[in-house]
Amino acid sequence: MHLEQNNNIKTINKKHSTKIILMKKKGTISILVLLTIFFITSLYYLYQKNKQSPIVYTTEQPEIKTIIKNTVATGNIVPKEEVLIKPNISGIVEKVYVEAGTYVKAGDLLTKVKVIPNILNLNTAQNNVIAAKITLENQQKIFGRQKILFEKGVISPNEFDGAEVTYKQAVQNYNATLQSTELIKTGTTQTLEKMANTLIRSTITGMVLDVPIKEGDQVIEANNFNEGTTIVTLADVNKMIFKGKLDESEIGKITLHLPLEITVGAIENQTFEAILDYIAPKGIAENGAVQFEIKGTLTNNKDTFIRAGLSANASVILDKKVDALAIKESLLQFDPKTEKPFVEIEKGKQHFERRDIELGISDGIYVEIIKGITKDDNIKIWNQIKNTELKK
Repeated sequence: MHLEQNNNIKTINKKHSTKIILMKKKGTISILVLLTIFFITSLYYLYQKNKQSPIVYTTEQPEIKTIIKNTVATGNIVPKEEVLIKPNISGIVEKVYVEAGTYVKAGDLLTKVKVIPNILNLNTAQNNVIAAKITLENQQKIFGRQKILFEKGVISPNEFDGAEVTYKQAVQNYNATLQSTELIKTGTTQTLEKMANTLIRSTITGMVLDVPIKEGDQVIEANNFNEGTTIVTLADVNKMIFKGKLDESEIGKITLHLPLEITVGAIENQTFEAILDYIAPKGIAENGAVQFEIKGTLTNNKDTFIRAGLSANASVILDKKVDALAIKESLLQFDPKTEKPFVEIEKGKQHFERRDIELGISDGIYVEIIKGITKDDNIKIWNQIKNTELKK
């Protein structure tokens, strides 16, 4: 009985051990299968990678270019000098003889002003005329009596001459009061007609830029207490300047007498030359940045009419190299330790050699090469876009 039970127990243990062994074998086989799949996959990946074509670098040769280093200012084209014509007498505009755009010469008639007399001044002047007339009539009687006495030999020549001078002075005073009254009434007299303040004439030769008044407007004379009413604005349009502003970050790069290249938005395909002749000593804060005013006189605008006030950009030429050996800045590489520039020169098919170079001026796209390479060298485009990226 006990023997039979022991045999059954052994049989059960044997079967259990067999199952464990089978499970271990299955686990080992599964691991081997996974390793095999991973190995095959790795081999396939490496095979596909080796099948890809190696990167083929293209090259570029240096160019001979004119390189301009500059900074740009925005502004307007304005006359170098504007003359404001103001009246020397107050009154009403009776006639306007010119309009904006008219060319005038010095002395040409611009407007005519009708005087509106001041009542108080006119009343005083008329009273002076009456008083002068009374004095004149009295002196005329005295002179008449003195003349009769002199002819009879009663008085001496000296007494007669004194009476005659007093009479002539009375005549002169009377005529002066008449002229003063006429001036207050009309602003002119017959003897001063050509010099009348009522006729406003041009003081320079140039173009009429603006006529801010019209017939019937009241104008005020220029004096120590009032700048007066502007009747006409004149300017010589052959003497134009660029007037603009430059940021404080750029102002330290420029100096007087630098050349400017002016482009006017309203005049296409034409550049005007100018000379920088003014840099403001004090900046003005605008929109959180300090701006400095600059001015440059145009030198080649006589053949082109530029309207005053047109928007323009001025390129301040800081440096310029003509026929310089140049390459694109994108071809440059920099040593990570020394930060010195270099390029890679093709020495054979897809074989490149490092070449240290010395740089000159740059315009942001091209840079001048002072030494290190020649015009015939082929320079590696090291940061070129891959074909797969281009297809995307």
